[in-house]
Amino acid sequence: MTLQIPPPHRDDVLLAVVSVAAGLLLWSLGVHSSPTRDLLPAWAALVPLVTLAAMELLRRSMPRVTLAVGTAGLIADQFTVGNLATVLIFTDLMYAAVVYGKPAMARRLPVTTGLITVAVTIASVAWLRTPQALLIGVVTGIVSFGPALTGATLRNHREAAVAARLRAEQTALLAEMDRAQAVVAERARMARELHDMVANHLSAIAIHSTAALSIDSPATSREALGVIRENSVQGLAEMRRLIGLLRDAGAGEEAVATPSLDGLDALLDQARTNGAASGLDFVLLDDRPGSPAEAGAAGAAGSARPARAPLPAPVELAAYRIVQESLTNALKHAAPGTVTVRLARDRPAGGGGGGGGGRGGGGALHVVVDSPYGERPGPRAPGSGAGLIGMRERTELLGGAFEAGRADAVWRVRATLPVEEGAVRA
Repeated sequence: MTLQIPPPHRDDVLLAVVSVAAGLLLWSLGVHSSPTRDLLPAWAALVPLVTLAAMELLRRSMPRVTLAVGTAGLIADQFTVGNLATVLIFTDLMYAAVVYGKPAMARRLPVTTGLITVAVTIASVAWLRTPQALLIGVVTGIVSFGPALTGATLRNHREAAVAARLRAEQTALLAEMDRAQAVVAERARMARELHDMVANHLSAIAIHSTAALSIDSPATSREALGVIRENSVQGLAEMRRLIGLLRDAGAGEEAVATPSLDGLDALLDQARTNGAASGLDFVLLDDRPGSPAEAGAAGAAGSARPARAPLPAPVELAAYRIVQESLTNALKHAAPGTVTVRLARDRPAGGGGGGGGGRGGGGALHVVVDSPYGERPGPRAPGSGAGLIGMRERTELLGGAFEAGRADAVWRVRATLPVEEGAVRA
């Protein structure tokens, strides 16, 4: 297996060439760092110079090797007349070893060179016993500790910049993910609203228009056209309400009134009109504390009418939409008979009457819609199954439970909606 050495950086090539040129110039001018040392010929000082200059080409790719060779070359230079360029090249190799080396090496070198500087200073003073001996320690610190400390500082700044950039990218990615999730959630919410508001009217229009085309009777056609016109007008009004909501609700609050359970009577009246031709009747049984039925019973007994605990707006809207979609499905698929809508409210634990406490009063709201199940004569409107999905989503957003299916001779839709102040907005 051969060692793959990347080509040197162009700056490193330039640095090596300039270093050799400067060293040769100083040597040719007779400028030596230790001219009194004549153990070796003067030209011997060029060997460490050229060796360290060659290491400049590998300072980025092999910092550990270049530092080891550079240290050996600097020691060898001390036995010659010396060259200042050799010393300067070694300082750059020390700096590069910290900047481009492995993290462990970058951490150790400043500490190691600092200890070496202190040890050389103490040893020089103890050996020479002159104040000038401190200069040896200073030179050692400048040649080794100074470049290592500078490299460590630069590396820390680079790593901090990289970490900051990564954090910024992660923050931007998380923000984009949150934005995408918010868009998906809002699209799902608007899809539920659009389906629940318009499907009821369009189903009635489809059923009665089919009946008008199938039955050759002026009275039937006139009645069907009346129902079609009424549902068209109401559907158009609902569409305008939704468009107004999209345009004007930018401040965080809806610009138009939100449907609530107080509108169930009108909703069932409309369902009776739309379902009369299919033999359907609709009944509302409101067993909540404070309902008209309970108020009548309390009045007959001579007791005070119990106060109805208010419900959070999201619970009111979800319950209304679930009843609305269940009635729409009954108009499409139910056999002739009575569609029963039941509302019940858990009484707060230890609460007695049911009106006390803070907003919501705790407990849960139960919505049950029973539709006759069986063969149905006459026209039917097609279904897509999106209604059941929307009802389940509304219930789960509030942390409730939803189920729909056949129970004996009826199709039952049951939703349990927790009543609490922190309910999620549907």
